[in-house]
Amino acid sequence: MSAQSLKRLLPALLLLLAVCAATGRLWSAQAPISLPDLVELPPADFLYRAAGEVLRDGRPAVPPRLITRLERPLLIMRQQVTAAEYQRCVMAAACAGSEDAAAPDTPVVKVSWRDATAYAAWLSRTTKMAFRLPTDREWAYAAGSRLVDDALPESAELADPGRRLLARYDQEWDRAAGLAKAPQPTGTYGANEHGLIDVAGNVWEWTDSCFVRTRLDRAGNVASDVVNCGVRLVEGRHRAYVPDFIRDARAGGCSAGTPPSHLGFRLVRAS
Repeated sequence: MSAQSLKRLLPALLLLLAVCAATGRLWSAQAPISLPDLVELPPADFLYRAAGEVLRDGRPAVPPRLITRLERPLLIMRQQVTAAEYQRCVMAAACAGSEDAAAPDTPVVKVSWRDATAYAAWLSRTTKMAFRLPTDREWAYAAGSRLVDDALPESAELADPGRRLLARYDQEWDRAAGLAKAPQPTGTYGANEHGLIDVAGNVWEWTDSCFVRTRLDRAGNVASDVVNCGVRLVEGRHRAYVPDFIRDARAGGCSAGTPPSHLGFRLVRAS
């Protein structure tokens, strides 16, 4: 073929290459994805202390730790959603980009509750199966022996709000001491007795539970409940309460105590 013929074909070749590149990008964003690795936990009784703030006769009180029951089997992701998995949602224009350039095999971090719920909606549409964030009760059950009971003792000294806040800060600081600062590859913190990986590692996990402030009267009866779903419960080495739009709790947004090192998530399959 002569040089003049190649010159005439060049525009068509360039157009073909552009079409192939665009098609490749579209395929990578829309290609079917494999289903998440799920752990199925049977219904069971377990000890659970309700989250939120409890005031009794105007003073901070510790909610009782009671036996509760999960009535249905729980299907929950074995591992946290990774940066690579989340990026698929970003490429499909269904999720906002994460502010953290993490390695593909590390949990996605610097994502808000809103980001996590957007990913759950995208995954549900893509797999034709319903996924959502776990409730705090579901997360507590799945965490098993790695669940941290963060209740402070009720005493005259800790009834003072300032002392109580300092005691909580010290408690949470001790629990998070020694954790790596940067997100670690999936599996770094091992599996719990249920087979869930990296529970209570250095990435805290969003739940779907709202912040609740309960006021009790002197007899211990519920006088009022105030539910604030603009603040969601985050679980990990300790509980935290974070506004739903916050991506990095260390930069502000944690209601009390030490902020979570990183914010990530795992999902449950809705029944």
